[in-house]
Amino acid sequence: MHGQLTEWTRDVADVLTQPPGQPQLQALTSWLQRLGFVDHFVLFIYEGRYLPLSLFDTFPAHLRHFFVHEYQAGPYRLDPFYLASQGGQADGLHSMRSLAPRRFYASEYFRSYYRRLGLCEELGFFTCLEGQGRAVLSLMRRRGKRSFSEKELRLFRSAVPVVDEVVRSAWQAHRPKEQRVAYELDERVRHVFDQFGQGVLSPRERQVARLVLQGYTNSSIAELLGVQRGTVKVHRKNLYDKLEIGSQAELLAVFIRELRGPGIAGEVRPV
Repeated sequence: MHGQLTEWTRDVADVLTQPPGQPQLQALTSWLQRLGFVDHFVLFIYEGRYLPLSLFDTFPAHLRHFFVHEYQAGPYRLDPFYLASQGGQADGLHSMRSLAPRRFYASEYFRSYYRRLGLCEELGFFTCLEGQGRAVLSLMRRRGKRSFSEKELRLFRSAVPVVDEVVRSAWQAHRPKEQRVAYELDERVRHVFDQFGQGVLSPRERQVARLVLQGYTNSSIAELLGVQRGTVKVHRKNLYDKLEIGSQAELLAVFIRELRGPGIAGEVRPV
């Protein structure tokens, strides 16, 4: 027991004495591999309106586009890890199974994206960052292998303080060096988008309208809001009726007109 504790302490010291950033993250993931086998690691930063930032990953080049760039292009909005990070999920280690909705395997996210990853299980270390940002270090195990054992989960949970320290240090080392690119084009776009339909549509109709403008389907909106697809169709018909339009293209036209006009979208006018 004493020998195991000495080895554990030495390994932790080796990780924490590495330079913050990529060297320390690489040392951290190598150490975590000794606690339980992991096929892929990826560290995403979720901060406000910005696209998810991949601060570190171990994907080979031919997989990085799929696991990182395609994920950033839209699927992240339905990712249970992303949604939990935005919903105030407590720091610590969580599994995809524990955070995913009950019908996860029938969800839009699973059908259109997640099942193609070929994973049997995914764990995530959640870490609060300075400000309102959250970091999630994902540990992925490929399909065809056994799930993480209870012993492995206990060891990973004991590593939470080390992971938190390394992730926060990496974020501090990175943050001053790069200018984040906002998802929206400018402040006016953000303001019009946030206020779109105010005074004309109900709060739920405004929420559905914004999701439609972002390109969500009725099924994905239903999954995101936790309602039936038919309910989304009713909200969509009602908001179209109130705006006196009949299609998604016309909804986009209303939004663009609000961007060009002198008013703000609290004064939405029918086409």
